[in-house]
This record gives sequence, C-alpha cells and structure tokens, in this order.
Amino acid sequence: MSDLNLQHWHLDVDAEGITWATLDKAGESANSLSRAVMDELGVVLDELDRQPPKALIFRSGKGAGFIAGADIQEFTQLDSAEKGRELVERGWNLFNRLAAVRYPTLALVRGHCLGGGLELALACRYLLAVDEPGTKMGLPEVMLGIVPGWGGMLRLPERVGPAAAMDMMLTGKTIDAKRAKRMGLADDAVPPRVMERAARMMVLSNAPRHQLPAMQRLLNGPLKSVVANGARKQVAKRARQQHYPAPYAIIDLWAKYNGNALADPALVDRIIGSPTARNLVRVFFLQERLKSFGKDSAFKAKRVHVVGAGVMGGDIAAWCALRGMTVTLQDQNLDRIAPALKRARENFARRIKDKLQLRAIMDRLIPDPDGAGAAHADVVIEAIFENVDAKHALLGKLDAVIRPDAVLATNTSSLKLEDLRTVLQRPERLVGIHFFNPVAMMPLVEVVAADGADAAMVQAACAFVRQIDKLPLPVRSEPGFLVNAVLAPYMLEAMRAVDEGISPETVDEAMLAFGMPMGPVELADTVGLDIAVAAGKQLAGGAEAPRCLLARVDQGQLGKKTGQGFYAWTAGKAQKGAAGMPPPQLAVRLVKPLIDRVEHLVASGVVADADLADAGVIFGTGFAPFTGGPLNYRKTQAQ
Repeated sequence: MSDLNLQHWHLDVDAEGITWATLDKAGESANSLSRAVMDELGVVLDELDRQPPKALIFRSGKGAGFIAGADIQEFTQLDSAEKGRELVERGWNLFNRLAAVRYPTLALVRGHCLGGGLELALACRYLLAVDEPGTKMGLPEVMLGIVPGWGGMLRLPERVGPAAAMDMMLTGKTIDAKRAKRMGLADDAVPPRVMERAARMMVLSNAPRHQLPAMQRLLNGPLKSVVANGARKQVAKRARQQHYPAPYAIIDLWAKYNGNALADPALVDRIIGSPTARNLVRVFFLQERLKSFGKDSAFKAKRVHVVGAGVMGGDIAAWCALRGMTVTLQDQNLDRIAPALKRARENFARRIKDKLQLRAIMDRLIPDPDGAGAAHADVVIEAIFENVDAKHALLGKLDAVIRPDAVLATNTSSLKLEDLRTVLQRPERLVGIHFFNPVAMMPLVEVVAADGADAAMVQAACAFVRQIDKLPLPVRSEPGFLVNAVLAPYMLEAMRAVDEGISPETVDEAMLAFGMPMGPVELADTVGLDIAVAAGKQLAGGAEAPRCLLARVDQGQLGKKTGQGFYAWTAGKAQKGAAGMPPPQLAVRLVKPLIDRVEHLVASGVVADADLADAGVIFGTGFAPFTGGPLNYRKTQAQ
C-alpha cells in the first residue's frame, strides 16, 4: 500500500492481517481533519474496498492525542452557503461509508478525541479508550456555534442513549476513558502498556456491540419528542436562541431527521453562516492565542507557596493542589487556615469521587502557619488584604527567604506593582498573578508586569498559569488592570439607572437579554457593594457614586456576603422580583462605558491590542461570547 502516495496517513499490515491506519498530519503537532486528510481517507477506503483487510484499526501518530477535530482554520473560509453544505456533506458521506464497510473497524483513542475525531471513532464498530489523564472525548461543536454534522448527532445517541448524548452535545463537555466505558461510548478502557494487544483482540473478536436498554431505545425512537422537549427547556435556561442557535438546531436535527444535517440545508446555512458561529470561531482563536503565552519558557513549577488563607488565597492554593502541585498555605495561625482546607475538601468531594484520589490531593495541600514552605517553592503568591504597608512587610520577609529563581507574585487586584516592589532587593522580579473569584470557575488570570519587569519572570508566570490550566493575559500595571477597570464603570452606570427609578431586576434583565451571563446589579452584589464603592473611587475618574449604592453600604447591606444588598440572598442565590420591560437602548447605554474603557486601555498600552482586550473581557467577565468581544461588537455595530 505504499504506492498510494499518502502525506498524512500511513498504512501497515501486521502478521494477523490487520491494517493499521495511522494519522500523522504532516507539518502539524496535532491531528485535525482537514480537507486533505479527509480526501486521503477516501483514498484509503477505496484501496481497502479493492483489497479488504481482516480488520482495520485507526490510531494516531502524534503524541498530542488522537484527533482534535475538524480544521478550524477552514471554517474561516466558508464564505458561501454552498461551501458550508459541501463541508457537512463531505464528512457525513465519508463516515457513513466507513460505518458500512464489511470488515471490523476499531478506533484506538489515546489523548484528545474531539468533534470530527470522535465522529470518526463513532463510525467504527469498536472504540477502545486508553486510560490515562490526557484521554478526553467530546463533541464541542456547539462551543463554535455549529453542530456535529458528520454523524455525531446520529451515532452518539445510539451508543450512549439520547439523554447522555444531548448532555454532551449541548454543553460541549468532555469525558475521560473510564466514564466513556461506563456510558457505553467506549467498549473498554485499558492502560497504555496493553493498548495495542487489546485493540487486536477486540477487533478480531467479532463481539456484538452492546445494545441500549429497551427504554433508551424507545427514547431514541418513538419517544424522541419527550427527550427533545426536555432538552429545549434545559437549553433555554442557559442560552437564548437569538444569541446561540446551534444547541436548538442540534435538538431539532436529531428529533426530526435522526441527526442528518443535510436533510435541512436551510438550517445548516443559517447556522454556519451566522454571526454567532463567525464570532465563536473568533473566540476560539483568541483562546488559542492566550494559551500560547509562556510557551517559550522552560519554567515548570512543582511547589507553590501561598500567603493568605482567605477566600482568594485559599482557593488559589486549592486549585494548584488539584492541578498536581505540592502547596503550602500560610496565614497567622492554623485557625485561619482551617476554613480554607475545609472549603477545599468540600469542593474537591463534589468533583472527585475516588476517595484515594481525593486524599492524595488533600495531602498536597499543606497548612504552613510558619511559612517554612516559602524557601522551597518555585512560585510564591502573596494574597493578603489590599493594604500597601501590610504587603510591604510581607514581601520584605519573603524576599529574604525565597530562592533567587522563584517566581514572586502578588494577587493584588487594585494596587500598582511599582508601589509594592520598593522593599525588594530585586524589584524587577515581582509580577502580578491576578486570579478572579471564584477561582475554580474563572478561566482567565491576568499576568501583570510593572515598568522594567524581568521579562523571564513574566514568561515564567505565564507558563505557571498555563500549567494550572488557566488562560494568561499579559497586562501592564495600572489600577484595576483590564478586567476590574472595565467592570467598574459598567456596574456604576447600572446603579445610576437604579437611581433613576428603574428596578434592579429590570436593569439586570436588559443585560441578560443582551447576552451577559449575569446582570450588572447582581454582579455588584456578588462582588460586594463595599468593594464596588472602593473601585468606583479609584476607577471612575472622580465621578460621584450612585446614591442607591452608598445608601446600602451605609446600612451595612454589602450584597451576597451579608445576605442583603440590592437583592436578598438565600442559600447563595439572589431573590429577585419580576423584571419590567427594559427601556429602549438601556443595554446599549449600560455597555457603552465598559467598551469606552476597553478602548482607552488598549490605546494606553495596558493591554497590547484589541484582540487581546476582547479575549480578556470575554474570559474575565463573561462578556457575551457570541459578540466576539466588546471591541468586535462595537466594530460590527458600526458597519
């Protein structure tokens, strides 16, 4: 088969007559299903039609995973409905052809197997997952504003049942090897050392695939409408159809056409050609750019020391322990550290069901009231309260004991690094690593550099942020940096609308209808109204604070943390009355100061360019991703 002249696929026949099709996309570190790769797969199937093998096994030639999905770059070139339909048709027909071959087929899935990669695996008779942390399977197309059009909407419900399939397709969530086996997505999960032998045995076994239980088969057939109606209700709670049409399209295509997107070409045209899809693809590339920061640094942290066991410091420490690092957590005494450990255990227990794994994570989170861990740490993070004198005293002590090559960082949200680093022997080593609350949920971390900062330390800080699976955004040291600086005028303008007699519920509804994940008044309550006052003084350019804000702070009504702010809070949830009809253009009015501030921060160099600013505001505030970011939104509105 060597005469096929393939660039991306390599075919080998073993002693048992099994053909191994290895995808090793030329010139790339990861596999993706570009047009060229798909065309070559068609050539492979042509050849195997002429000389049918005893069996066919697909595997990856990359260390980075199985197949990351379709080539996202090709989506940016879909400038007509015809091109969009052709893309869908190419994968649908090819994978249907693969599913229909007479010989047994198996996908040996090691590492990420996403989107079109999982659709290829689903078209095989068997799926064998390699049980290691990097193996993740999912259909994340909805995150790009599109649908799994190459057979995923047909075959995934047949494998795992419609409810589980809908959950995966409508959220874009991934699952590991063990869960894939439990769900029935994978026929088995095996360790790497036996994966090839297990693949051979399985593909030659001629074992029938497991059947779904009778009720699941009914829900996948005559009772489809029950699942579809329930799914629509769940999606409606999270996303409005005018903003995110793709999840609604997935439900409709499965319920009406058994997942065949080609049966409703007009719907496919609307989805692929929508501004939402275009902007979400833009957001994907923005995210990839954030992931690239720190790649040039060889820095790798094993030990982290966090000073300050409050909500932020404790949660930072817990997150680092969860990501595999040994973490020492310092505060004045054990009584101050204990609540952070208790909160970490409770949060981990909801996420980690394996008791041994849970214990191992907690063993890595070490109380350290004396601060002995600072001398051994690769990264030292100061996370005490926002007071310059207190931070000076702490940083001076740390400077005397930490290693010369350690990253020394502050989690300050409002103070300038230039003011904090004056006590250090090497002031240029101090960087900001600014997390957002809640740490476990917020993907963005601002990496802050003051004038004259050590570039290697900034790079190392970015590498550390990527190591703990967060998105680093380099910013210059200015009050509020990027995210807090843009949120302050937005929340203050919302509260000025309340001063004018518009109810908090109506103000929030205006921005929810715009596409924000949370209204600005509820956000202010969540952050803390005392913090909103302080931020307003610092970041609002001397403008007078809203009367409704000052009145509540004077009464000790500080929001969620006191149980009362603009809303009463019960069990962590805001108790809201009915929202009225927002006045016309209210959303435009409220978002304007946010976008104005973003433009100012780009112009002043706090963030390097408009794309990074859009990325920071999306991942740091949840700014409506379907808009492509605040500056992209303003640009498109002006066109």
